Amino acid sequence: MRTFWQLVMANAKDIVRDKMSLFWFLAFPVLFIFLFGMIFSGGGTPSYDVGIVSNSGGPLSQAITAGLKAVPAFKVHTGTEEDELGALKKGNRSVVIKIPDVPATALAGAATSGEDVDILVYYDKTQQLASHILLPVVRQVLDEIERGITSAPRLFNVVTEPVQHARLKDIDYLLPGILAMAIMQLGLFGSLRAVSLREQKILKSLGATPLPRGLLLAAEVLVRIIMALVQTCAIIVIGHFAFDVNIVGNWLAVFGIVLLGAVTFVSMGYMLVSFARTEESGQGIIQVVQFPMMFLSGIFFPIDIMPSFLKPVINAMPLTYLGDLLRQVMVGAPPAFSVSTDLLVLGSWAVATLILAVKFWRWE
Repeated sequence: MRTFWQLVMANAKDIVRDKMSLFWFLAFPVLFIFLFGMIFSGGGTPSYDVGIVSNSGGPLSQAITAGLKAVPAFKVHTGTEEDELGALKKGNRSVVIKIPDVPATALAGAATSGEDVDILVYYDKTQQLASHILLPVVRQVLDEIERGITSAPRLFNVVTEPVQHARLKDIDYLLPGILAMAIMQLGLFGSLRAVSLREQKILKSLGATPLPRGLLLAAEVLVRIIMALVQTCAIIVIGHFAFDVNIVGNWLAVFGIVLLGAVTFVSMGYMLVSFARTEESGQGIIQVVQFPMMFLSGIFFPIDIMPSFLKPVINAMPLTYLGDLLRQVMVGAPPAFSVSTDLLVLGSWAVATLILAVKFWRWE
């Protein structure tokens, strides 16, 4: 056992001396946190510019203008039709509403007789935000104003009940994803060191000594797991104190998931490099696996927005389940899969890749 701990210390010192490894395994995830945190930690209310064209300034115009100004997300502008449509074409308005010149007496008559009053709403068809979000909101505001003019009673009262304890910011979603990415990088690229030792025939030389070669790999794996826990602490501490990310889950559960993720990706890394003759070819094999997982597993954006034909690939990736599990436990995010499904798939990947790594591993 003393020999094993000496190997662990030797591996740790070797990694500390390798500045490039320290950068990719520790500094790189930290830079990701700061970069994404500065971009996505705002969480402010979006603002939309709404133009109003009205020549009369009559009661209908006053009611609609007041109703739109009451919407916090709307910044209301008034002007001529030519100016407002020009602003819409330049992208400076989200929608432009043209209010007809209807006198108060005519408006009261229309309310009594049931005649329609057309209100023209201009929008840019290429801007999907306007058609999917703003137009329904504008219609709802106009319906409320119409109900006020006609004094029609309200039949339904919508009662909203949030099921989440707190609103999640973008950085709350991203931080567990960055942690999952860091664990994947550590597990996959960390295995290249074994290829380097094999390429330099160090592993072969160890076969002539009383030191079991398996002990060397066990020490390597333990160092990777310790580094994964250090990564976790660094990412969570920076996320909490720099960007106010609230960790709602149990710390032991978080560390348990990190441990399972580290074992899964360390096993996968050793399985992949079993088929590589050189360190360069090992890097190529790992990058082929790593890049699709990084951008398709949903660690940076929800998998719901992915094309349906990619879903079978996404559902087969272990990083999908590690990111989903960390989000559920760390920040209480809505799940894509149940906790039991995440644990079952990750555990299956860990066992399968470990068996394949042992089967195909070559010492020379």
